[in-house]
Amino acid sequence: MIKQINFGKLFFAFALLLLLAGIVFGLLASYVYINPKFLKDSLGFSALRPLHVSLVVFWIILGATASVISGMQLINPNAFSSKTVALQLALWMIAIIGIVIGYFNQEFGGREYWEFNPIWALPIAISWLLFLYNFLKTALKIKNWPVYIWMWMTGIIFFLFTFIENYLWIFPYFRENFITDMTIQWKVNGSLVGSWNQIIYGTAFFLMDRISGNNKVGYSKLSFAMFFLGLFNLMFNWGHHIYTLPTEYYIRYIGYVVSMTEWIFFIRIVYSWRSTLNDINSNYNYYPYRFIMASDFWVFLNMGQAILMSIPAINIYTHGTHVTVAHAMGTTIGINTMILFAACFTYFSKHSKTYGKSNKRLNIAFWIVQISLLIFWISLNIAGIKKGIWQVTNSTISHHDMMKSLMPWFQTFTYSGVLLMISLAFLCITILYHYVKSIVSQKAN
Repeated sequence: MIKQINFGKLFFAFALLLLLAGIVFGLLASYVYINPKFLKDSLGFSALRPLHVSLVVFWIILGATASVISGMQLINPNAFSSKTVALQLALWMIAIIGIVIGYFNQEFGGREYWEFNPIWALPIAISWLLFLYNFLKTALKIKNWPVYIWMWMTGIIFFLFTFIENYLWIFPYFRENFITDMTIQWKVNGSLVGSWNQIIYGTAFFLMDRISGNNKVGYSKLSFAMFFLGLFNLMFNWGHHIYTLPTEYYIRYIGYVVSMTEWIFFIRIVYSWRSTLNDINSNYNYYPYRFIMASDFWVFLNMGQAILMSIPAINIYTHGTHVTVAHAMGTTIGINTMILFAACFTYFSKHSKTYGKSNKRLNIAFWIVQISLLIFWISLNIAGIKKGIWQVTNSTISHHDMMKSLMPWFQTFTYSGVLLMISLAFLCITILYHYVKSIVSQKAN
C-alpha cells in the first residue's frame, strides 16, 4: 500500500495546508498590528507572528522538498525509498504539531525565525538526513547531471549544515557572547535562505525544461554559471546581514562585493524577460509558465532592492525596518511561492484539465496575487524608509508619534495583505480540492 502513495504530491498537499494555516495566522497578526487589543488576552502578536512566520517558512521548505521528490520521480519512477520518505514526512508532522502547540502555550526558546523550543529541531534534522540519503542514493545512479540536480544537491547539503549551525547558541560558549550569538544568528538566516533558493531555482530550471520539452536549460553554460554564482552567494553573501555588528571589516567588504555580483542575476533577468516576451501568446494560458514569468518579475524587483540594501550607507537606514520585511515578503511570496505554485500546477496537472488552459477564476486569483503583493511591497517599503530616516536623523518626534504617522501605510499593507492572502488561499484550495477529488475517484473505481 505504501508503495502506491505518491509522496511528492503528499508532501505538496501538506505544504499547501501549512501555507493556508500561515495565511490565517498572518491575517490575524496584521489585524492585531493595527488593533493591538485584538486577541491580547489569548494569543496576541507575540504568538501570532511566529505562528505565521514558521508555517510560511515550513511551506517553502516542504514545498522545495516536494519539488525535488516529484522531479526525481519523473526522472526515475523508482526514485527514493517509500518507507524512508514516509518516515521523513512523519517526522516533519511531529515537529510541526509540537511547534504549533508550543506557540499556542506561549512556549518559546529559539532564535529569530526559529523561535520554537529547540527540541523540535531534532526530528527536523533527522528528517532532512533521510532526505539527503534518499536523494544521493538516487542521484548517484544518474550520469551527466543537469544543473538542477547539482542545485538540489548543494541546497540540501548546505541547508543541513546551516540548520545545525543555527543551534550553536545552545552551547554556553556561543550563547554567552552577545556579538558572536547575533553574528551566527544573522549569518544563518542568510545562508538558510540561500540554501532553499538553490533548491527552488533548480526546480525552476527543471520546470523550464519540462515546459519546453528539451534539456537546453538544464545543460546550458549560462545555467551552470548561475549555479556557481548562486553557490558562491550561498557561502559568502551573508556578510551583508551583519553590517551593523562590530565584526571584522573584511567580512563586511566580502559581503558587499559578493552582493554586488548579483548584478549578474539582474542582467540575466532583463535579458531573459525580453527574450521570453515573444512566447507569451502561445504559453500564457499554461499556468506553470505564467507563475515562472511572475517569479521573474519579482526577482527583478527584489534583486534590485537587495543590491541597494547591500550598500552600507543605505543599509544603515533600512536595517531592522519594514524595508527588510518588504524584501523578505517579496522574496518569499513573489519568488519562492510563485515557483512552487508553478511546480504545483505542473505536478497536479493530471487532476484537473483546467490547469492547462484559461480559467476565469484562476486568472482573477493570479492577478489579484500580483497586484495586491505589489501594493503590499510598496507600502512596507515606504513605511520602512520613513522609520529609517527617523532612526538615523535623531528626530525630536517621539516613537509613538512616528509610528502613528505610519498608520496609513500599515493599513494599506494590511488591506492589500487580506486580498493577497485570500487569493493565495483560493489557489491552495483549488489544487487541494482537485487532488482530494482524484483520490476519492480512484478509490471509488
